[in-house]
Amino acid sequence: MRCLAFIFVFAFSYNAWSQLTGGADKKAVDWQGQAVAWGHYNPDNPYPVYIGARFIPQVNYKIALANSGLIDFEASLNMVGDAGMHIPDSSDWNGKISAYRIWARYSNEQLELRAGLQKINFGSASLLRPLMWFDQVDPRDPLQLTDGVWGGLMRYYFMNNANLWVWVLYGNDNLKGWEFIESNSSIPEFGGRFQMPIPQGEAAVSYHHRVADSRGVAAVIPSIEKIPENRLGIDARFDKLIGFWVEGAWVNASKDLGAFTNQMSLNLGVDYTFGLGNGLSVIAEHLLTAYDEKAFVFDDSVHYSALSLNYPIGMFDNLNTIVFYNWADKQLYNFVNWSKQYDSIALNIMGYWNPDDYNMLIQPNAENLFAGKGLQLMLIYNF
Repeated sequence: MRCLAFIFVFAFSYNAWSQLTGGADKKAVDWQGQAVAWGHYNPDNPYPVYIGARFIPQVNYKIALANSGLIDFEASLNMVGDAGMHIPDSSDWNGKISAYRIWARYSNEQLELRAGLQKINFGSASLLRPLMWFDQVDPRDPLQLTDGVWGGLMRYYFMNNANLWVWVLYGNDNLKGWEFIESNSSIPEFGGRFQMPIPQGEAAVSYHHRVADSRGVAAVIPSIEKIPENRLGIDARFDKLIGFWVEGAWVNASKDLGAFTNQMSLNLGVDYTFGLGNGLSVIAEHLLTAYDEKAFVFDDSVHYSALSLNYPIGMFDNLNTIVFYNWADKQLYNFVNWSKQYDSIALNIMGYWNPDDYNMLIQPNAENLFAGKGLQLMLIYNF
């Protein structure tokens, strides 16, 4: 079904291009990609040693048009494999190949139309994001990987720097963002976002509608095939002496799901670069989140705080540490990454010291295995 959808997208885009006046004055094909290898040691895991590799080949095709128009296509695969080992007793091997990005786009100076498997993200927060609706980017991940969503996206940029987003998603049966109930993949999702400049910054309002299917989590909430759900998000960022922002979201289910009928979350954050040495960049955020049968009731709210420190060591080395704190469990989650860049090659040495009973909102990729205490080495080659 998804392959047929992409063929339709390609054919539609090609047909639209052939009807444009002025013709193409330049075509270009670009091959690039990323190869990653890592080794991981965590004595608390069932398999203390993990090794793995990832290969993401990518091809882009561009057609430059008259009047600043452009048609371009992108296709990439995510090929990953890893092995967990408990030397010398046992091992566990896993691997998969999946589409990573497949999209076609038309754009000019003010308009962008993109359809296919793509990444959609927005918002002002960077560590604890209420508006993480369609991606699952972990701020600790040097690769910033996330699965895409199938759909279409339109973005229009006004002359006063305001911009309007409209999207339609279809055929996405995997959990996205903060979701714990899958979407009904046979029913389209849709939404939009309007962002505008304000004094000393910018502000935006976002909306999304989908129909969820809770039959897969019936042990937790009522089993219902079609649950209309509406999301409303707001965010604003200001830059005056320091950067500071607010980001919030309200998710409402139209069916009675008990305490999961409403989800509310609010993030407050600041950032500043201190003039120490090469410059110490600091990001601090606090997240309040709550679930309840009634909207905007915070009787059982949960608080998380996050702090990120980033310091460049010379031209090629960088040191970054991220700390999360769960106020309910009174537990710290600690992460540090030293990275070194050699042109197209990057080396990351990561260490973490976290509780064994991992209870963070952010769910890391399987190969990161951030529960407990461990060390990970990652070599990245971009070509």
